[in-house]
Order: sequence, then C-alpha cells, then structure tokens
Amino acid sequence: MREAKNWVDYELLDASDGERLERWGEFILIRPDPQVVWATPKTHPMWKRAHAHYHRSNSGGGHWETLRPLPDSWQIGWEGLRFNLKPMGFKHTGLFPEQAVNWADMAAQIRAAGRPVKVLNLFGYTGGATLACVAAGAHVTHVDASRGMVAWGRENAVESGLADRPMRWLVDDCGKFVQREMRRGNKYDAILMDPPSYGRGPNGEVWKLEDQIFPLVRDCVSLLSDAPLFFYINSYTTGLSPSVMRYILHALIPPALGGTVDADEIGLPVTASGQVLPCGSTARWRADGK
Repeated sequence: MREAKNWVDYELLDASDGERLERWGEFILIRPDPQVVWATPKTHPMWKRAHAHYHRSNSGGGHWETLRPLPDSWQIGWEGLRFNLKPMGFKHTGLFPEQAVNWADMAAQIRAAGRPVKVLNLFGYTGGATLACVAAGAHVTHVDASRGMVAWGRENAVESGLADRPMRWLVDDCGKFVQREMRRGNKYDAILMDPPSYGRGPNGEVWKLEDQIFPLVRDCVSLLSDAPLFFYINSYTTGLSPSVMRYILHALIPPALGGTVDADEIGLPVTASGQVLPCGSTARWRADGK
C-alpha cells in the first residue's frame, strides 16, 4: 500500500467501529468509513473532544452534529498549497488527504521532466492534484461537471498564490470534453482522472462507471502527446479494483508507448494503532517506470 505520510495539518488519529477520528488543522472531526470494520477500544482522548460528528441516516445521507464551536470553513496546508475546507452534506470536507501521495508523485515527475508539461485533470473536484501539478511547473486543464467544485478549486488556487499560473478551469461533462479535444487534435503530456461510480454532467448526462470507464480511458490515450509522462486512474469504487484498473491501462498504453503500469491501494497512517487505513486505489502508467 502507498501511504500519504507527508501531512502536517492533517492526521488520522484513530479508526474504530465504522468511524474515523481526524484532525484537520486545529479541528477534530468524526466521520463514518465503511472500511473500518474492526471495533477496537476508542481510547484516544480526542474521541471525547471532537468539534463535529457526522451521523449517517438509515434512509440515506446524514447530518453533522456540532459538539464544540466550529467555523463554517477553515484552511489547511500541504507543501505550500492552501485548501479551503467545510463540512458538506455527505460527510466530505472538500479534500481527500490520501491523494497527497499521488500529488507528490506527479509533481516529482513534472519537475524531473525539465520541459513544459501539459496536464489534463478529469473529474478534478476541488483541485488538489491540479494545484500540485501547477506548483511543479505544469500547465493544467481542470475539468469537472460541478460548477461549485470548480469554483472551490479556483478559490484554492487563489489561497495558494497560484491564480496567475497557467490553468484552465472548465465546467463540462468529462467524456464529451475528451471527445471534443480528440476532434480538435489537442494533446497532453499527462492525464489523471478520479471518476465517480455514478454521476450526472452539467446538462443531465448520466455517468455509470462500469459502462464508461474503458471507452473514456481509450479516448484519453489518444490525447497523449508524443512524449507523455504519466496516466493515473483513481478509484473509490469497490468494483473497480487496482487489478482491474491496471489491466485497463496495460491493455491500452504499453503496446504503443512502452513504459510500466502498476496499481495499489492508497492509504493513511493511523496514529493510535500504527496501522494504515486503505482509502482507495490508484493505477498509474509512467513512461520511465520510476
């Protein structure tokens, strides 16, 4: 498993009985996590000192219970970047801290390239990967179907001091955008995507992962430049295992471009236990195999 270890402002303090105990800057949140199937003793003192606790509803969704004063929004930092956080309706905060292991990996490849690098970030959410790539020197096209998430990403760029860097922020259906880029003949040196299990585009377009992931990746491969660096697929869907994603990339990229493909879970170290909580999966193709 690849661990996101290089956080200062985030810490997974403990995990037990279907819940995470997390420190986001100076605030402590308790959030549900279906991966936490063990019921170890909750001895960490911050279980009783949390600022807010998200409770799932049996009928779907849930709600935040505020236990101590908590602002509507606040910021945390990572490697010079700044991210706005706020508790959202479906337990999220606007950031997936485990993805920092990928941000660092992509940034290192961009810096090592020693040349201009064009990156396409599909399903880009609030821009963590976009800002990490831009800070490393890349030009990034960020695409997401949610106008609110794209606006949030722009805010993060401003807070990170990167608003004047080369970025495009687009509200669009990712599949349709890729098809238009194919017709336009545009190319990218690196592509990353974090597709949802199910979703709708800005005009009601339906996205169903199992039906559309392979055609989308196949289309994206045609957008790679003559000297590409990497291609990443992230997944939080149990049906899209690391091995399945590895198979997709291996079938579509190495026959034409060489390079290497690997896939693994990504996770967060748990302070109380010393174990690592799996938080999703990533498959990656890299031209140099490093």
